[in-house]
Amino acid sequence: MSAKTIFIIILTVLVTIILMKNTDEVIFWIFGDRYIPKLAILGSMFAFGVIVGFLLGRPRRKTEKLNPPSQNFQTSTNTKSEELTDPYRSNLSEDDRKYLD
Repeated sequence: MSAKTIFIIILTVLVTIILMKNTDEVIFWIFGDRYIPKLAILGSMFAFGVIVGFLLGRPRRKTEKLNPPSQNFQTSTNTKSEELTDPYRSNLSEDDRKYLD
């Protein structure tokens, strides 16, 4: 048995003992007085803590890093007709045009 398994078994036994010793009813205010067993309150809070701990303890998703395109790679093949018909092309500097080509 691994240490993790032993820890989970001991924790489960302790939670069960604590819940079984607290079965009496208490007044709980939820927009009015309600009689609710301590067992239900303690059990629901324990379950809530386990769920939150599981969600926060998960490993994060890995994001892919985008590699910059190499210098020899051309993304588009602009022709002279496209350059003449593109209304925004005239507003670009020579460096910008070289970058886009």
